[in-house]
Amino acid sequence: MAVNWLGLLSMAVFYAIVLGTGIWASRKAKHEEKKCTGNRSEVVMVGGRNLNIWISIFTMTATWVAGGYVLGNAEVVYNPTKGLVWAIGPIAFSLNLLFGGLFFVKPIRAKNYVTLMDPFQEKYGNTIAAVLFIPALLADILWVACILSALGGTVSIVMDIHSSLAVAISAAVAIIYTLMGGMYSVAYTDVIQLCFVFVGLWLCVPFILTSPSSANVTVAAVTKLYQDPWIGKLELENAGRWIDDFLLLSIGGLCYQAFYQRVLSTATDAQAKITCYAGAVLCPILGIPSLIIGAVAASTNWNQTTFGTPSPYEQGKAGMILPIALQHLCPFYVSLIGMGALAAAVMSSADSALLSAASQLGRNIFKNIIYKQASEKTIVVVVKVSIFLCGLIGAGMAMTTTSVSLFWIVSADVLYSMLTPQVTCTFFLSQWVNHYGACSGFVLALVLRALVGEPQLGLPDVLPLPWDKIQEDGHRFRLFPFRTAIMLITTGTIVLVSRLALWLSEKKLLKRISDAQTDANNIENMVPLQTDVKENERLN
Repeated sequence: MAVNWLGLLSMAVFYAIVLGTGIWASRKAKHEEKKCTGNRSEVVMVGGRNLNIWISIFTMTATWVAGGYVLGNAEVVYNPTKGLVWAIGPIAFSLNLLFGGLFFVKPIRAKNYVTLMDPFQEKYGNTIAAVLFIPALLADILWVACILSALGGTVSIVMDIHSSLAVAISAAVAIIYTLMGGMYSVAYTDVIQLCFVFVGLWLCVPFILTSPSSANVTVAAVTKLYQDPWIGKLELENAGRWIDDFLLLSIGGLCYQAFYQRVLSTATDAQAKITCYAGAVLCPILGIPSLIIGAVAASTNWNQTTFGTPSPYEQGKAGMILPIALQHLCPFYVSLIGMGALAAAVMSSADSALLSAASQLGRNIFKNIIYKQASEKTIVVVVKVSIFLCGLIGAGMAMTTTSVSLFWIVSADVLYSMLTPQVTCTFFLSQWVNHYGACSGFVLALVLRALVGEPQLGLPDVLPLPWDKIQEDGHRFRLFPFRTAIMLITTGTIVLVSRLALWLSEKKLLKRISDAQTDANNIENMVPLQTDVKENERLN
């Protein structure tokens, strides 16, 4: 198969449009910086807290409708061992944004925080917050690696080029426009990217449905034609895994800095909530095309297509079923548009993760811990350097490992098992917890997750759990919802250890602590960002 030059040209045009939009938005960001009477770094991190409500809706939705979301929906429906009943992404993501709007908007905006780590530094101090920052940073970088790896594998199939080249070009484009304009470039390119996703995928649906190689989709939903029915089934013994996956997607996303970055970029609490609710409606709508494509792929006689036999599933390519379906079930020019939509979905999340990690590195690590006298200009420079380095690391990881699921498992587990309890306790149980409980919960979550094991990481499954099944290779197949169990145990540990530590301090068996005293001391450690006005006064 020769290199698809026309396909490469179409992708180049798409990247040029996105890059041009990012550059235009960076000029708008500079204009906002000149008008800004507060912190210049906030223009980079949260758009000066003045993003247009429509732009906010687009960027919130685009961040969630990522390459993994689009590819994953199609894969799960197509996979004969799962099916539609396991395609929980659209509903779970919708609930995630709904929960965020109902319960998390007000706490994060109450004190004009800039990042998710701000309340942790205020509550526990810089040292403990820095430790809790590690899983958040790791998750963002792995998120970048995951979606870039997915794009690389996809483009290599359709364009017949090496996946590393696709990863490098996509990462370079995302890094460049994020460096130039920060939140403004990310938000405005998200508008273009979301339009590509919506138009591109929905345009492909009629052609996919009318493919002569595919049987009636409604019949294949309940009847075994070329593989098991794509509607799928949920056995009672698998209910625990289904619940675990559903809660992970429904709650785990509330620990992403990218979510709070968009919540904080709006002017009012009401606008922030509207952004969440609108995203909750749009996410399932944008997930429907990939579900349909997965269903049609499951209803297709692949021997009658240019793909041939064995089928994609039999060749171990179920994860790439969406681009395979676009290539072999759609006219050539339509498949190019679909590929552009997929690339848009990937880049819309890659830039968000880069800015997310860089904002916390620049503000919470560099400004509040390493160099407290840093000027606004210095902070912006550190943020931009961090964007470049995080992008470089993520792209490097995507090039060296082809396992998208590996990155997904680690990033998702890190956030759900380790950070969800910390975020919940800090926002809603602040008067009941202290740094003793936070540290104990962090260590316990880490130990429990390591003991449960993960074969893909080489971690032995030491800890036996209820309903385990021993596989032929000796590994345990977990049916128990262990991620949710770890999350709940960690939450309880944080509260109980905090109460115990307070009781011991009252008995003078431990250094005296109190929530009010701890919070007051740590607020002093939160060095306020130097505004442009203050900086100019100092220079004059």
